[in-house]
Amino acid sequence: WGLVHRGFYAGHEIVDTGLYSAYGERITSGHVPYRDFPVEYPPGALPVFVLPSLVPGVDYVTAFEWLMAALGVGLVVVLAQVRLAAAIFVALSPLLVGSLILSRFDLWPALVTTIAVLLLSRDRHALGWAFLGVAAAVKLYPLVLVPLALVWTYRRARLRDALAGAAAFAAIVLPFFVLSPGGVWDSIYGQASRPLQIESLFGSIVRAAADPEIVTTHGSQNIAGYGWLAVVTFVLQLAVLAAVWIAFARRPDDLVRFSAAAIVAFIAFGKVLSPQFLIWLLPLVPLVRGRRGLTATVLL
Repeated sequence: WGLVHRGFYAGHEIVDTGLYSAYGERITSGHVPYRDFPVEYPPGALPVFVLPSLVPGVDYVTAFEWLMAALGVGLVVVLAQVRLAAAIFVALSPLLVGSLILSRFDLWPALVTTIAVLLLSRDRHALGWAFLGVAAAVKLYPLVLVPLALVWTYRRARLRDALAGAAAFAAIVLPFFVLSPGGVWDSIYGQASRPLQIESLFGSIVRAAADPEIVTTHGSQNIAGYGWLAVVTFVLQLAVLAAVWIAFARRPDDLVRFSAAAIVAFIAFGKVLSPQFLIWLLPLVPLVRGRRGLTATVLL
């Protein structure tokens, strides 16, 4: 974590902490998110935006980085209880990810999602579902794990425990939805309606094969005029995810491996691929055991 502040890591940074700081300042000033001002992320993300604003005598960026560092340490500790090699991989991951790990909040959903998967894999169904509900309220990508979790709990006659996930999600999201249904919906729709990003798989192919117009919208650089390809990307993403879900339903023997596969599919075939999405994979891929897991970790 310290080394990422030095040398070539410290150059050419693109940070999101300015946006987070604006959210934190407005919330601590008494403004209600989604109702009084738009927020790009789900309600479960708000605590990590607010907490750095509450640290006296410390600038926001420093406080935010320390908060992310603490979450990273927490992730290492959680993984060390399960597989030491995975913990070591995550401990070294800032040097692999680079400086963006300092200014993105993705260690927060990665931690909660990992805890959810590990609890479910150990048949702690109610608690696992509760963490999964929280994870989905932080960042929506854990929703791709819901079909896997449903199969897992159904095969163990614990399907009722899934209500804990729904309750946890509702407890976080519903109050803001009641206060501003339009604001919460705009947040979700704003993410779902994003165009083809230049860093996505098909965005990269288009840029290699043609000279498309690049526009800056939704806080990212996107390709203009290829809406049909964004639809194709979405359909392919759903098809690959469905293949993962069906394969698991036929042989639900390794929840961790299929969870990693589902999130890889969601990232790799999405119409948006921001670099920080790879942080979601840091804890899950090295948890996959055997030669398959070693190969996947090296590729990651």
